[in-house]
Amino acid sequence: MSTDETSEAAIEVLQELGLKEYEAKCFVGLSRISTGTAKQLSEITDVPRTRVYDAVRLLEAQGLVEVQHTSPQRFRAVPIEEATQTLRDQYEARVDRLANALERADPVEATDEDAVQEVWSMSGTDAIANRSNQLIRDATEEVVLVLGDSSLLTEELVDTLNGLDSDVELLIGAVTESLEGQIHDAVPDATTFLSGLEWLRSVEGPGENLAIGRLLLVDRSTILVSTIVPSSREEQAIFGGGFRNGLIVISRRLLAQGLLSQRDPKQD
Repeated sequence: MSTDETSEAAIEVLQELGLKEYEAKCFVGLSRISTGTAKQLSEITDVPRTRVYDAVRLLEAQGLVEVQHTSPQRFRAVPIEEATQTLRDQYEARVDRLANALERADPVEATDEDAVQEVWSMSGTDAIANRSNQLIRDATEEVVLVLGDSSLLTEELVDTLNGLDSDVELLIGAVTESLEGQIHDAVPDATTFLSGLEWLRSVEGPGENLAIGRLLLVDRSTILVSTIVPSSREEQAIFGGGFRNGLIVISRRLLAQGLLSQRDPKQD
C-alpha cells in the first residue's frame, strides 16, 4: 500500500471516529512531519491555508495537536500512542453517553399479544458474534454450538464459553477434526464432537457460494444460524426464540446427528 493510500485510509478512519475531513487531513499530515507551519501543512494536505488554522485549533482542543506560538505558528501532532489513546477514550465516552441516553428513553408498550415465536435476521460478523456471546452468557441449562469455520473460534468466544456456570451443559461440534481439536484444547470442560452435518462445509447452487458459519442452540429455546460468503467473509444470520418455534425443533434434530445418543439435546 502506497503512502497516499495509507494516508487516505487513516483519514477515513479518523472521520469514522468523529473528526471532520480537514481535521483528519491535518492530523495525518502532521503525523508525517516533526513540526510544520500552516503553509507547509496546507501544501502537504491540500487543505486551504485559512482552514488549516481552524482545523488545528479544534485538534488542539481535543488534545491531538500541540501549538508553538512563534511567528509563524508551528504545529505538531502528539505521539501516535498518545493520540490513539485519546481517541479511544473519546470514542468510549461517546458510546457510554449513547448507552445512558438509550437506557433513559421511555419504552413504548408493545401491542403484540403473542411474541413467543420469533425469527429475526442480522448481518456482520462482529454483531453476530456479540449476539452469540450474549445468548451463551444467558444460558441456564444447555448450550449446543457447532462451528463451521475456524475463524469463528475467537478469544472472546472461548472466554465466554469457559465462563459458563458449571451447571450449564456445554456441547460444541466442528466440521473438521482439526477444528474439533482446537475447540477441545481451548474449552476443556466442553463435550466436543465432529459434526455429522456434511452440508455445513458448503452450500452451493445457482448463484450461491455459502458456508454455514455457526449453529447455536441455547436452553432448547433459542437458535442462531449463520452463513458466510467464503470470498468476502461476509456473515449473515437468523435467530429465533420460543418453545413452540418450528425452527427450534428442526435444529435440535439436525444437531443431534453429530452427537452421541446419550448426549443429544434433550427432547420435549
